[in-house]
Amino acid sequence: MSPDILPVAPPDEALLDLEALCRCAPVSREWVLERVRCGLIALAGGDGASAWRFDAATLRRVRCMVHLERHFDAVPELAALVADLHDEIDALRRRLARAGL
Repeated sequence: MSPDILPVAPPDEALLDLEALCRCAPVSREWVLERVRCGLIALAGGDGASAWRFDAATLRRVRCMVHLERHFDAVPELAALVADLHDEIDALRRRLARAGL
């Protein structure tokens, strides 16, 4: 698979297990495990890596973080901060659109 072509994301309401997240991002299991341990990726449910679940917002966050780490050599903490800022900007844009601005 070309690094620029990502697998299709599941619907927003779907939850992914660890393996599905790794396929859709695409990242290694170890990459995800390390970032979950550091608190940079949140879980949507599950105890223990085999039962972890991730939502569509987390998939978007992971893809953003991977891009920043791979293309800009960002450390994981910086990539997570930028992903947070992207989420905040998107939320503000939605609020502006609802307000008709």
